[in-house]
Parts: sequence; C-alpha cells; structure tokens
Amino acid sequence: MNDNYKSRYEELKAILEYHNKRYYDNDDPEIEDYEYDRLKKELEGIEKEHPELITPDSPTQHVGGHPSSTFEKVSHTVQMASLQDVFSKAEVSDFINKCNESLGRQQAAAFSVEPKIDGLSVSLEYVDGIFTRGSTRGDGFVGEDVTENLKTIKSIPKKLKTAVPYLEVRGEVYMPVESFERLVERQEMNGEKPAKNPRNAAAGSLRQKDSRITAERQLDIFIFNVQQAEGIEFTSHVESLEWLKNQGFPVIDGYELLADSEDIGDKIDRIGNSRGGLAYDIDGAVVKLDNLSDRITLGATAKVPKWAIAYKYPPEEKETTLLSIEVNVGRTGAVTPVAVFETIRLAGTDVSRAVLHNQEFISEKDIRVGDRIVVRKAGEIIPEVLRSVSHKENSQPFVLPEYCPVCGAATVRYEDEAVLRCPNAECPAQIERSIIHFASKGAMGIDGLGPAIVKQLIDKKLIFNVSDIYRLRAEQLSALERFGEKSAENLVQAIEASKPAPLDRVIYALGIRNIGAGAAKLLCEEFGDIDSIMNATAEQLSQIDGFGGVMSENVAKAFSEKHFRHLVEELKGVGVKMEYERQEKGDNRFSGLTFVLTGTLPTLKRDQAKAIIESLGGKVSGSVSKKTSYVLAGEEAGSKLTKAQELGIAIISEEEFLGMTK
Repeated sequence: MNDNYKSRYEELKAILEYHNKRYYDNDDPEIEDYEYDRLKKELEGIEKEHPELITPDSPTQHVGGHPSSTFEKVSHTVQMASLQDVFSKAEVSDFINKCNESLGRQQAAAFSVEPKIDGLSVSLEYVDGIFTRGSTRGDGFVGEDVTENLKTIKSIPKKLKTAVPYLEVRGEVYMPVESFERLVERQEMNGEKPAKNPRNAAAGSLRQKDSRITAERQLDIFIFNVQQAEGIEFTSHVESLEWLKNQGFPVIDGYELLADSEDIGDKIDRIGNSRGGLAYDIDGAVVKLDNLSDRITLGATAKVPKWAIAYKYPPEEKETTLLSIEVNVGRTGAVTPVAVFETIRLAGTDVSRAVLHNQEFISEKDIRVGDRIVVRKAGEIIPEVLRSVSHKENSQPFVLPEYCPVCGAATVRYEDEAVLRCPNAECPAQIERSIIHFASKGAMGIDGLGPAIVKQLIDKKLIFNVSDIYRLRAEQLSALERFGEKSAENLVQAIEASKPAPLDRVIYALGIRNIGAGAAKLLCEEFGDIDSIMNATAEQLSQIDGFGGVMSENVAKAFSEKHFRHLVEELKGVGVKMEYERQEKGDNRFSGLTFVLTGTLPTLKRDQAKAIIESLGGKVSGSVSKKTSYVLAGEEAGSKLTKAQELGIAIISEEEFLGMTK
C-alpha cells in the first residue's frame, strides 16, 4: 500500500473530526456542507480500497455529534442513524438496483422520495398519547433531553388523537427562513455575531437553557419516521406517515412513492428546483425503501441503514456582471464595500447585492467594476461573491476611498483591523445607525422604533441624536406617514418605558467600539454609576478583569470626547437612569473568583461555561493575570495556559469545573 494513501487517510480523519465538532457540537461550521460531504466521500473511497485502514474512530463509523453535559442524557433504544450521502444520479440508480437485487424480487420495490430538511434531528416520545420526552440525536446512541424547549414548538402535538401505549417518532427541527432573517437582523443590530445559516440557528436555539429564548426563535418541525410503536403496526413507511398526519403531526412535505430509477431521478430534480420557493431550508432529497419488512431484511451498517440514501444538492452558483461597488458607512464608522450586480435568481429569490467585506477581500480576488463574477448564497441564505471570472477591457483595480463618502472625513485603518473607518462621530451615516442600535432590543429595547421609523424621523429633522428620541411628542409623530394617533401614543409610551433600563444596557446602547453587552456589565459592576465610568482613566479601566488594552482605550477615548460627554448629560436630563443596581444572587459560591477559559472543552461551549460561572457570582476574563483564580482549559489550549503555568494559576479541567458547581 502506498504510504501516501495512509497519510491522506489520517489527514482526512483529523479534518472531518474537527469539522464534526464545529458542526454538531458547536453549531458553528467553518465550511459548507457540500465541501464537507466531498471530503467524507474521499475518505470513504480510501476505506473501500484499503479496508484494513478502518478504525472505530473513523468519521465513517460514527455519527458526528456528542451529547452535552448541559442537559440530561437520553439513551436511544432505537439508534438514530445518519444516512449514506450520494452526489450523482448514477449512485442513486446503483442504490436502487442493489436494493432490488438483495431483496430478490421480480417486481421492483417502491421507494418514498422526500425533501431532506436541513435542521437538527430529534426524537419525540409519547406515553398513552401524551408527549412525555424529546431528545436530540447526539451521537446516535445517546442524546440530550430538550423536552421543555421542544414544548415551545407549537406544531408538536402535546396529545394524540389515538392514545397508543407508546410511540417514538423522529423529526427535524428547523428555523423557517423568515424567522432566521429576523434573527440575523436583530443580531447585527445588537452588534452580535450573526448565525451562519438556519440549521445552526435552530440547533443553538434548541439547546438554550432558557426555554423562553427557544420560544422567541419560532422554531418548527417536520416528522419523517416512526422509530418504534406499541399498540399499532404499520407495513409501510408511507402508511405510517399518513397515520402520523391524521394524529396532528407536521409530516414531511411532498413525499412521493416511486419505483423506476428515472422517475426517482426526476422527483429529485423537482425537489431541487423547488428549493427557492420553500419556507425552510433543504440540502438534499432522501430515497427510502417503503416496505418496512424489506427494511429489516436489508439491515444496516454500524452507522447507516442499507435501505435509504440522501442525495445532496451542490450549492447553486451563477454568473453575472458587476455593475458597481457601493461604499456604505456603519454605526461604528466601518466603511463597507457592497457589490451591486445584474439581478440573478439564487435559491428562489432575486439577488443583486453582496457584501465585499474589505479592501483585502477585494484585492485578493481582484474584483473590478464591470467584471463577470460568480455569486452563490452561503448556507442558501446570504449572497457572497466567490470569484471574478473575467475583467472588462481597460478595467482598473478597485480601491476604497481615502475619504468618507458621506461626510468627507479622511478614513483611517486601525492596527489589527482589516476595515477602513470614518473617524467622524458626527457623520450622518453613523448617527442614523447609532440611533437604530440605541433603540434595538438588546440595548434600550424601544418597541416600534425600527430602522425605517428612525430614517423617517431624521429626514423630517425631528431627531439629530439619541437624546432627541426622548423629546418626541405624540402630535409630532401622528402627523407622519405610517403613524396614526394610537401608534404615535404607543411609541411615546415605549420611549418613556425605556428610561429606567439598567445602566449596563445604556452603556451598550451608546455604541462604544468593542464594548458589547458583557463588557458593559463589567464596567457597571466595577464603577456603579455613569460619572465614575466617565471619569475613569484607561489605566483604571484596564484593571477590570476581562478588559484588555484596546477596550480600555476605547472607553476612555469615547468619554474624553466633548460631544460624547454632552450626549450623556442630555440623556441624564431627559430622565434616563444612570446608576447601576447590583443584583444579589442566591448562590454566590464563585463570588470574588475570576475564571479564564481557553481551548476547546469536551462538552461545554464557552458561552455555556461563562453563563454557569456568572450565575454563581463569578467573573470571566479574557486574559490571564495575577488576579485570575482559575484557568478552565480544554484541548488545544494556547498561550493562556502557558501564562497560567508561569504565574502558578490553578488549572482545572471541565470535569473538575462541573464538580465545583454541584
């Protein structure tokens, strides 16, 4: 055997395990599904040629996910297996032929062809017709109990029409595209990292410890299989789906029973062509043997059933002409280039714009106005420019402007940043976006004061900064388009209701660079009121655990500017609360302790570990210092671990940490 095969095999195993963890456990993938599937296909090819290489830890031998310690574990009595992926119609035909040959029947078997929902696989259990437990797939054998979160999904029946003694069904929880787009809009407005695609948003939402957050995300579900049942028997898959539908389950849409390979291929194409018009994401089509006794005959491998496959669609890419590159200015002064191109149809919607990120991105791909470019939707949602195919004759490389396109101030590029910024805090573009951010849900939470209303108020010269919001009167608003007397009164009441918001939300709402909701809370916990924060030096700020040099400098710089201090005084004058009320917590066992998280933990995500620490009165810092109490270290811990060892800081594992919380 060629050593190159062995070397590539080990490399592929490591790559796929890394991406499995990112996808299943962290809900934060780095590569597209199609790219991942291709890597796995390459691994399977090597294993087919060299079966002696296969080991139990190969990604082909187990499901990607692991159960989290955040929830109670659930053992699946019927394995929640994954499906074998295929990428061509020839592979589909081979699968159908192999099934028919193995069954030894003269008449071709029937297969159900269904859309493959891109979501999170779950099990629902019913006892005497009552929904009693719901769990995630996990590794296929052990999952997580997420019953309370699943109860927030309105389409899941809590009681069946037929009270069978026991029923377990399998489904796919998903986030509708419309809900996902609203979530991303809120996250961007709040300065949070936006979810990459609906699948990851659904997975993260279902794993929330607070079921109220899950409910806000408006998840939904499709049921696609009966795992086990007592008191009722089925002979075919489609028969079971029809029964489930009559019981009130939201059953997978558009399934069809077919036998001929060509008809099945046509159905796969029809499902693929319908993708863009669906209210949810699909990433393929599933072909399943319909007869349940035939399924038992064919059996399964250690990881996948032999009676079903998943045909995976490639990401849709289209070529178009780049008409222009717009330059927009954001809330923090970020100067962002946006590609404007001839409208194309992608994943069911018309697309004509895509963010180009920064100068480095444009230069690396050598994107020029007039180019023929290739565009796709990342995760079937967000348009992105993949590459330039050809340049227009006499075209010139695109360079971002040296001056802000809105106010004319000279743009700057700060150290360690790829983006250009307009440094002028009075820039009209920044003011508009600052007001939008100030009113957003994660900040002051002024219901009804969205981007369109903010723009209208600025255009009518009713507001010039955030403090002007609090001077608006109902009679001014009712005279505007989109307002009546009732809606005007409602907005004024919502504005008034925001005045007593906690100080940490006010600090966050002010939009200081690099100061998110967590950092704002640290400031308030340390200083207690706005005057103390405003008068703190960068050196004093840097003493706060969790505050680095950049954050300290940004806070000190913001409050040193006359216009910023004046704005704070105006907000005081209109009644916005400027003192912080520290909340006493019931269990303060970590009070006075500071933790630093580093590396990848076996089961906990960092935000989960952070939430546990803070709920017990502790603090989480981003850097190791003499003030650090513990370093919670996982795999691939880097310089923070080294520094902790040098300073003699206690280093604990996740297991030790969880022991401290019991």
